[in-house]
Amino acid sequence: MLIWRKQPHLGFVIVLAILFWVVCNGLVLHRFYSFYSSYANYNQGIFDQLFWNSLHGRFFESSLSSALSSAVVHDKLLPEVSYQRLGQHFTPSLLLWLPFYALYPSPAGLSVLQTTLMAAAGIVLYGLARHYHPPQIATLIAASYYAASAVISPTLADFRDFSQLPLFVFGTLLAMEKRRWWLFWTLAVLTLLIREDAGIVLFGIGLYWVLSRRQIGIGLGLCALSVVYVATVTICVMPTLSDDISRRFMIEQFGHFVDDDNASTLEVIGGILRNPLRLLIELATPVDRTLGYLLAQWLPLAFVPALSPSAWILSGLPTLQVLIRQAPDALSISLRYALTLVPGLFYGAILWWAQHRDRFQPKVRQVWILCMTLSVCLALLGNPNRVLSFVMPDSFQPWVYVSPVQQWQHAGAIRSLLTQIPADASVSATVHIAGHLSKRREILLFPDLKLRNDAGQEVWMDYAIADLWAFDQYQAAFADDRTKLRQGVTVVNRMLKRQNYGLVGFADGVLLLQRQAASNGEAIAYWQDYLSTLDLS
Repeated sequence: MLIWRKQPHLGFVIVLAILFWVVCNGLVLHRFYSFYSSYANYNQGIFDQLFWNSLHGRFFESSLSSALSSAVVHDKLLPEVSYQRLGQHFTPSLLLWLPFYALYPSPAGLSVLQTTLMAAAGIVLYGLARHYHPPQIATLIAASYYAASAVISPTLADFRDFSQLPLFVFGTLLAMEKRRWWLFWTLAVLTLLIREDAGIVLFGIGLYWVLSRRQIGIGLGLCALSVVYVATVTICVMPTLSDDISRRFMIEQFGHFVDDDNASTLEVIGGILRNPLRLLIELATPVDRTLGYLLAQWLPLAFVPALSPSAWILSGLPTLQVLIRQAPDALSISLRYALTLVPGLFYGAILWWAQHRDRFQPKVRQVWILCMTLSVCLALLGNPNRVLSFVMPDSFQPWVYVSPVQQWQHAGAIRSLLTQIPADASVSATVHIAGHLSKRREILLFPDLKLRNDAGQEVWMDYAIADLWAFDQYQAAFADDRTKLRQGVTVVNRMLKRQNYGLVGFADGVLLLQRQAASNGEAIAYWQDYLSTLDLS
C-alpha cells in the first residue's frame, strides 16, 4: 500500500509489468503445453538442452545445436553430443540464470524466465525516465514499452539470449545517470556477454555520449570496449570452438558483401565499406517492408524516435545491422533482432522529451495513448509467433484453423506416447515435440537418426517420434509443412521396410518407433489407415 500512497505512478507501472507477465506467460505456456508452434518448441529445446548439460557440468554442449553447425550442414558430418554452441553464438551470460533453471528445470521455465526479464526491464525503464521527467511522462514511456510490438512479439517467441538485453542496457543507462560507476561497468560487461554482437548496442550508446559531449571519456571507453570485445570474441575465441561464425552466420547474414564462402567479422565490415552503393540499396530495400518495420518500432512512442537525433545515433548501428541482413525474417518485428533497437529508441525518446517538455499537452497525450493502443492491437492481430492460433486461423486463404479442443486432444495423444520413452534413452523427434524431450544427452531433430556419442562412436537413436498430424494440418497453407510431411512419410516407410525400427505406438497421426523392436500389429494397421487419408500430391 505504501507504494500506491507515495509513488502511485510507480505502482501503476508495476501493475502493468505484472499484467504483461501474466498474459505473456499464459500465452507462451499454452502454446508449449499444447505442442503447437513447431520452431518455438525446437529452439526452446536447444536452450533447454544447453541449460541441462550446463547444470551437469557439460557447459554449452548440445546435440540439437550441433545439427545446425557448418560441419553437419556443409560437410555432412554427424552431429556430436559434445558440440560447443559457443562456436555458433557466444552467450556466457546465460550462466547467470543456471540457478533459476536448477529450481525450474523445464523448457517452460525458460519461457517464464524470458517474460520475467522483459517485464522487469519496463520497471527499470520507468526509473530511467523518472531521472529526466515527472511521473506522468515517465509512466507513458514505460507503458509504451509494454505496448511495443518489438517487445510483445519477441517475448512471445521461444526463449532467446536477447531477452536479457533491455534489462541490462536500461540498467546500464540508469547507473550512468546516477553515477553508480561500479554498477555501470558491471552491467556493460554483462551486456557484452549476452551475445557476440550485443556490443553493437553498447557502441551506439558510447557514440552518442561522445557526439553529444555529455560523457566523452566514458563514451570513448565504451566504444573501445565494444570493438575490442566483439573483435576478440568473433575472430580469436569462437573460431577455436568451431568454424560456424565464418562459414555459416557471417555468410548467411552478410555474405552479399563478400565474394567468398568463408568470412570473418573484419572481412564483412571491409566488404560493407568497399560497397557503399550496395549498402544504401540494402538499407532502403524492400521499401515497403523497411518502412513498415521502422513505423512499427516508432509507433508505441508516437513516432518521437523518428524526430529525435539522439534516437537515430543510439539505435543507428543496430538498425543498420537489421536492415542489411539477408535473412528472410530479418525485418520481422516478431523476432529477437527487433529487441536490439529498443534500448536506443526508448532512451532517445526520453532525451527528446527532456528538450521538448512544453509539447506535452493533453492532445499529445491522447494521441500517444492512441498510438500505444494501436501498437498492441497490431501486435496481437499479427498472431505473434502463433500464440493466438487457438482463437484465430493460421491462414485465411486457404483457411487453416485448429480449434483448442483439437489442439489439446492431439497433445494428449502425444503425451500418451512420450510416457513410453525412457528418460535416459536417445531420441529423434519432430520439431513440435523436440522441446519436450530435450532434457537428455542424445537428441536429434527427426528425420536425423545418427550422431556421435561421448565415446566418439556413431550410434543410432533408441527411439523416434514423429508428429505427422501437425504437418498435415498446415500443409495447405505452408509449403515447409508440406515438404516435412512428405519427407516424414518417406522416412517412416523406409525405416519400417528395412526393419531397423519397429512401429510400437500410433495415436492421432503421431508415430513412435523403437530401434531393433518388432512392430505392433495394431499400430501398423492404424498407420496404414492414416496413410490412406493423407494428400501427398
